[in-house]
Amino acid sequence: MKLYLKAFCLLLILAACNDSNTKQVYKPQSSGNINDLSVVIDNDLWNTSVGETIRSTIGAPLYGLPQDEPQFTLRQIPSSVFSGFVKNTRLILKIRKGIAAATKFYKDPYASPQRMVMVSGMTNQEISEQLMTNQDKIVKAFKRQEVQEKQRRTKKSLFNSTAISKQLGINIQFPSIYRLANQSDNFFWLRRDTKTGTVNLLLYTLPYTENTTKEALAKRVIKVRDSIGKQYISGPVDGSYMTTEKAYTPFFGETKVANLNSFETKSIWQVKDAFMSGPFINYWIEDKTNGRYLIVEGFVYAPSVGKRDYIFELEAIIQSISIKQ
Repeated sequence: MKLYLKAFCLLLILAACNDSNTKQVYKPQSSGNINDLSVVIDNDLWNTSVGETIRSTIGAPLYGLPQDEPQFTLRQIPSSVFSGFVKNTRLILKIRKGIAAATKFYKDPYASPQRMVMVSGMTNQEISEQLMTNQDKIVKAFKRQEVQEKQRRTKKSLFNSTAISKQLGINIQFPSIYRLANQSDNFFWLRRDTKTGTVNLLLYTLPYTENTTKEALAKRVIKVRDSIGKQYISGPVDGSYMTTEKAYTPFFGETKVANLNSFETKSIWQVKDAFMSGPFINYWIEDKTNGRYLIVEGFVYAPSVGKRDYIFELEAIIQSISIKQ
């Protein structure tokens, strides 16, 4: 009996050891509003050129909005109070002075999901140089994290997009609060109401053309979206319709959507002969396999309120698209 008890105890000890070796460290759920960024930096450094650089790079205004709105809402936190639940914020930019110049990226250091970037330097100038050199990488890392978080929240209540999927041959995820405002052949207009206006999503296709230059495509984007506005998006006055604001210089760029090359346009729309306007984002996705451009546009009408979060919501929806094989 004693021998049996000793063997049993030995098995328990071994099992406990195995459990301790495989046990994963618990990390609390991260928290924070979408696009809220905690900047861990001491007060004296925040009020110098380093703070100014952070505000002009990571906290720069988002292009394509009628009024200046920062791409991230910056919340400065002194190092002395960066502890406890404060560490659970989803986005963290940490500044350290007095060590070698570097920019390092971390995933889930204190909570999950979480993205932290630590920027360091021996002097203020070195830290500022790191921020300016790596600002695109830093913004991209934070934005990717927030798109994933927005998509995770969206999945809690999804719109039934079967009709869109069947007609356009795509998968797309967006909240059930949206409704179908118009459908015609390969054209879909989805929208949701807000307290002061609407958030809108357009999807349609056009034949793909080879060897189109960026300049030619940019002109075609504006021409096509204006014709779509005239055909489908009417204004409150007879004969009025949505068009592109001519006084605002559009941003044209190249990116990826659904892992395909895409042409991106950001600018301001307006309604002809009416006092209505707002921001839009437009993507021409090169679906060469199906010989077409899949065109996806989001636009916002939200007078008297910020529009950044609405545009970001549309970007997260657009980034959820995949082409059905």
